[in-house]
This record gives sequence, C-alpha cells and structure tokens, in this order.
Amino acid sequence: MELPFAESYRIKMVEPIRRSTRAERERWIKEANYNLFNLKSEYVFVDLLTDSGTGAMSDRQWSAMMLGDESYAGASSFHKFRDAVREITGFEHVLPTHQGRAAENVLFSVLVKAGDIVPGNSHFDTTKGHIEFRKARAVDCTIDEAFDTTVIHPFKGNVDLDKLEKVLKENGPRVPFIIITITCNSSGGQPVSIGNMKAVRQLADKYGKKIVMDSARFAENAYFIKLREDGYQDKTIREIVLEMFSCADAITMSAKKDAIVNIGGFVAMREKELYFNSSVFEVIYEGFLTYGGLAGRDLNAIALGLYEGTEFDYLETRIKQVEYLGNMLLAHGIPIQQPIGGHAIFLDAKRFLPQVKKEEFVAQTLAVHLYIEAGVRGVEIGTLLADRDPVTRENRYPELELMRLAIPRRVYTNNHMELVAVALKNIWDRRNTIRSGFRIVREAPIMRHFTVELEKI
Repeated sequence: MELPFAESYRIKMVEPIRRSTRAERERWIKEANYNLFNLKSEYVFVDLLTDSGTGAMSDRQWSAMMLGDESYAGASSFHKFRDAVREITGFEHVLPTHQGRAAENVLFSVLVKAGDIVPGNSHFDTTKGHIEFRKARAVDCTIDEAFDTTVIHPFKGNVDLDKLEKVLKENGPRVPFIIITITCNSSGGQPVSIGNMKAVRQLADKYGKKIVMDSARFAENAYFIKLREDGYQDKTIREIVLEMFSCADAITMSAKKDAIVNIGGFVAMREKELYFNSSVFEVIYEGFLTYGGLAGRDLNAIALGLYEGTEFDYLETRIKQVEYLGNMLLAHGIPIQQPIGGHAIFLDAKRFLPQVKKEEFVAQTLAVHLYIEAGVRGVEIGTLLADRDPVTRENRYPELELMRLAIPRRVYTNNHMELVAVALKNIWDRRNTIRSGFRIVREAPIMRHFTVELEKI
C-alpha cells in the first residue's frame, strides 16, 4: 500500500483560538461595517485573510532571531541577509525594506513618473496603487485564459505577448518597465512559465525596456515550473529560481510570503546606477541602507526563510494543503479558479452568486456570509479592490470577481481546511436565498478596500 502524504514538519508550539457563536459574528461584522479587515483577530476562528506575514517561523528562524545584530549601520545581520538574497536570486545590489509595498515605493520612486504606462500581468493592489498614486497607468496584459475560471491552463499567469507588444508599440517612451508578478495573485495565484518570461525578455530587449518582477511568491512559481514545464523536472527549485530571475533587471519582494517571516522585504537589482538612485529613497522612507526599516533579528529570519522557502519538501507540503481545500470544494461543485494556484483558493463569486448585482460587491458579499457561517475570514479580490478609475471616478468592474482564501504557511491543519469546505458547502446549498449585497458608506481615494465602510442593502 502506498504511504499517504504527510506534512514535512512537526508542531512544537500551539496558539489557542476561540470558537464564537453565529449571533456574535453577526454583531461583530456589523460593528466592523462589513469590512473583514476591521475585525479583531480574536473574533476570527480560521484566518485566511492573507498569507502575508501570517506564517509560522521554524525553530531555526526563531533561534536566529536571538542572534540579531541591532547595530544601526553595517550590522552582521545585514550581511547574512544580503548574502542569502544574492545566492538565491542572483542579484548583486540589495536594499532591505519593511515589506513588499515599501520595496515598490522605493523602486517606483525612481522609475515611475506622471503619464507613464506600466504593462504587466494583473498588477496586484499595492502595485497598481503605487503606479496610480504617481499619476501613471497600469495596463493588464495577462493571457485571456486567466479570466475564465473553468479553463485549465498550466500557466494562467502568463503575459499575452501580443497585448504587451501593442502597448510597447503605441506608448514607446512612456513605458518605464514591464512588470511580471510571480505567481500572479490577482488571477488566482497562477504561475508564469520560464518560456513566457524569456519571451517577455526578448520583447523588452527589442524595445529597450527593463523588466521588474514582483517576487513575493517566487518559490511557489518555481515549484509549478518544476511540475508543469517541460525540461525542468530534474532541476532543483533554486536552479529554477536563478533561471527565472535571469530574465529580470530588478525585483521587489515581500518576504512575508515565500521567506516565511512576519515582517520584511527588499529590492534587488543588477545596475549600480539604479541601486544608487534607489538608495536615496531608501534612506528617506525606510532608514539606513543596512537595516531598511527592520531589526537585525528580522534580517536574520529572512535570510534563513529564503533557504527554507526554496526547499522542495516544504513547498510540496504547503501547496498540497492548498490543493486539499480546493479539491474538496470542487467535489462539492463549488466554482473556483482552476487549476488550483499556489497560495490560496479563489472562489468565482460571479458563478457562486449570479443573482447579486455587480454594483453590490459580489465577492465581498460571499466573504461576509462565510465569516458569519463559520468565523472564517477571507478577502475580496474584485470590485472593491479594483477601486475607482482615477479619471472618471467610476467603479472598475474586473473580469474576475474573486473571494480569496489565502492559506498561511505551516499554521493550520487539514482539519481546519475541512471546516472551511463544509462552511462553504452550507452556503452553496442555500446560495439562492442570498439576493443582495452592500453599498459603500465611506471610502478612501485609493486602495479603498482596506478601510472601506459598507452597509447592507
């Protein structure tokens, strides 16, 4: 008999979580103005809001924390961190930041100006926010298959080369760089193939453009390449990572994902001139070049996390848990983005609740019902996150209206995944009784989904 798959770690410490009643959850979500970000964490039983900074660090990472060098400049912790980034990514010049959006802020302060056009594959919220804050425009060039959740394609995060070349031809000098997000979060945690990265590199060279990679989940992307792309089955994750990054001029990184830490990020690049120019904004926004808004102990944890996060056994355990939840939902007939992505399950809210009007925030409606049902907190990746058009101020309605269940790394057991699946099955069985959603009471002018206030219709 074949042995069943088991996690590649043992649990050494536990954290109690409180069960709540439906009546409590109905009161709490109303008090939170139906925004799941506003909930106190103790009001949540299974927290799948994000996989960013919510993972469980290893014993080696915790022990490294105790050896942090907290010197303001030139700390040994920085050198451990920088050497790890260089070895894993192949980039010479490294600037630590306190998280991924800070890395974007530092780099985009150099590269993006008003009137620019930044093409890429489904820019995520902070990426688009940093572009639009600078009066520039993000243009989505993802392949069409990504927008049909029923289509099976091994690399739904791929850039559509025809769409990209059209943008490059029409906008020429207004394009400062091309961005590739690996894996592509907004299209469902979908990977990008190395073949596609190399083809984008060729186009970038043809038009004299840089490539920046949003690399928060680079190791998960490499895992899918190993499993799905011809010629990579016998390569290690780290060999694949180096080949992926050979296609880029610079990367931004939220270490809170694939480096499995609670805080931290970085910018890495090849050009010394770009490093020098970025360093100016690093000092203004993040702190000195060798700490970048982080304690030495955090830098130590990131260094080890980069090595642990690129181990195949760890990645297999992590992604198989996501698959486990996804396969249970598919067995119930619940519509999700297929194939199952790396860090999360993305429910197709339009197919789940077709009777709810798009103006009433369908994915947010589903997320609120899931919280009330079982205390499970997901997040909307849809109209609220898409924000308003910066010119017309009209709501943007994305092709995909998704409710994301992001699985923290090394935190929950498969029993928790089973609870989530049953809760969604209960909602699925009574889905026709959900007739309306929400309207906005108050919103911020940019990245509104974090603080928006809603009321029931």
